[in-house]
Amino acid sequence: MENQTQDADYTMGHSDAETKRLIEQSQLYDGVTRRFLTAAGIEKGMKVLDIGSGAGDVALTLAEFVGTGGSVIGVDVNAELLQTARARANAAGATNVEFIAGDARTLELPNDFDAIVGRLVLMYMADPGDALKQLAAHLRPGGIAAFQEIELTFYRAIAHPETPLVNKLTECAIAVFEQSGAHIGMGLALYRAFVDAELPEPTLHFETPMGGPAAWPGYEFLTNSIRSILPLMEAYGIATAEEVNVDTLAERLRAEVVSAKRPLLLPPHVTAYAVLPR
Repeated sequence: MENQTQDADYTMGHSDAETKRLIEQSQLYDGVTRRFLTAAGIEKGMKVLDIGSGAGDVALTLAEFVGTGGSVIGVDVNAELLQTARARANAAGATNVEFIAGDARTLELPNDFDAIVGRLVLMYMADPGDALKQLAAHLRPGGIAAFQEIELTFYRAIAHPETPLVNKLTECAIAVFEQSGAHIGMGLALYRAFVDAELPEPTLHFETPMGGPAAWPGYEFLTNSIRSILPLMEAYGIATAEEVNVDTLAERLRAEVVSAKRPLLLPPHVTAYAVLPR
């Protein structure tokens, strides 16, 4: 993980289709996130700060965990996207959630949170360790820092000759994230970020949804992910829309995986959590 002087732009864009993809992503990774939050110790009655709330999926899950006796504050730099998060919270009857637009590193927020949680946010920050240190300042003694990040470099280790389309797409996607300035190895860099932030050494887990059946929803999710990054793929000269042919991509992915009998992995996630001393 190289040092950077400024944050990376959000690689996936800010379209309505991307908002829908974020919701799909949360559904596919729901089990990963829930196991993570349980292991981290998020429980009833807690006051939790959710970093990079986006469409509100993690914040709504946290609202379930902390119950009506707890509270969740979700922060995101995208004020427009938080309108979707608020609407979804209202529809779910989640009265214990509040959303604030802004950068959590610089907003004036309380310093008595029981936990800070973030999913896929440190990868876009110029200095994840410094960012984590600033965010952890909002924790009370004994508070929990819990972050879930992507590890894209793993794809290079599992490329296989029988899945050329998967291989090509993942290399193109990695190139987009690299050129945008995002940390493609943020998952494995979480340990260093916690240490650099002067937090206790974290407990770490590696997990990813995967599937091979023809009816598996992962093909459509990966196709929508490619659709979101396609503008940057073209802008960076990595691939053209004609080469990607996103309209038929899900079916081609499905056919390749079924033929190869080799399961397709969604982007691997590493989870890390640590408890501050009291």
